[in-house]
Amino acid sequence: MKVLVTGGCGFVGSHIVDALVEQGHDVRVLDRQPPSHPNNGARYTRADLVEPESWAHVVDGIEAVSHQAARVGLGVHFAEVADYVRDNDLGTAMLLRVLDQARFAGRLVLASSMVVYGEGAYDCPRCGPVRPAPRTAERLAAGLFEPLCPACGDDLQPVAVEEEAPCDPRNVYAATKVHQEHLCAAFGRESGARVVALRYHNVYGPRAPLDTPYAGVASIFLGALHREEAPRVFEDGGQRRDFVHVRDVARANLAALTAPLTRDQAFNVASGTPRTIGELAAGLWEVAGRGGPEPIVTGQWRLGDVRHVFASPRRAATTVGFEARVPFGEGLAELADCFARSA
Repeated sequence: MKVLVTGGCGFVGSHIVDALVEQGHDVRVLDRQPPSHPNNGARYTRADLVEPESWAHVVDGIEAVSHQAARVGLGVHFAEVADYVRDNDLGTAMLLRVLDQARFAGRLVLASSMVVYGEGAYDCPRCGPVRPAPRTAERLAAGLFEPLCPACGDDLQPVAVEEEAPCDPRNVYAATKVHQEHLCAAFGRESGARVVALRYHNVYGPRAPLDTPYAGVASIFLGALHREEAPRVFEDGGQRRDFVHVRDVARANLAALTAPLTRDQAFNVASGTPRTIGELAAGLWEVAGRGGPEPIVTGQWRLGDVRHVFASPRRAATTVGFEARVPFGEGLAELADCFARSA
């Protein structure tokens, strides 16, 4: 199969390229960055998605697309809003326009994200399933991090979020990921292409961006450990997330590109085992930081963050046969080793 991978030089994209080449597919990569981990079995084109005149030729004969190109992370300032919209929304629109002009009707897999849900799923003992409102600065500043039932004000029990949960983006990045899903769905209806949105949960593993404001929390914690600083855990460390290894994410993409599907769908890509941010920090200290300062809980907060979001991976398992395989402890040890060798 001839597959185009946008963002194929990035963290997740490069692992997808490796997996596709290993399976014998004809892989073309489109990225505005040069490959830091090039695969000799793939063909690379360096170009920006928003400038299709420089790359439109690469879609000739393409049978499937893995759309990984995006500006990721929560961002630092709202002033970055235009950059996120340019790279994620306009970039996706340009890709879809070129695919439409090429009469593409194959499989389109979009790298979406858990952030489309906003807060995760919650049950209220009195009211049943509810959607809490965004947390306020006043409550966060008072150290009151748990959302309350919007109907009765009671405490809530977080539960695994299913794909049927409504989208409720609560920061700029999240809003652009929802828009990407909507744009791709509209293209699928117009073109007949089968569209799959993979909602990645917290991805970690080798080649992760290291110690930048846009890196994942695992890389940020490791950066602190290697500077012999204490990892700083925001809020009270009780935020629950699902950490999924990048090789598992690559496997999910292969499944989504090749599995027989009768309709467009979204899938959570997750391990199915929630862990707290505090547990992550402690686990990384165990494998990488012993002898240095232990993680500290700071009470700091960011208004755009959500409290708990972790997934049910059931639909991906039953529909495309994807289940995560890499154990959490093994994945953390591998990440710490890769970080140490590259630091």
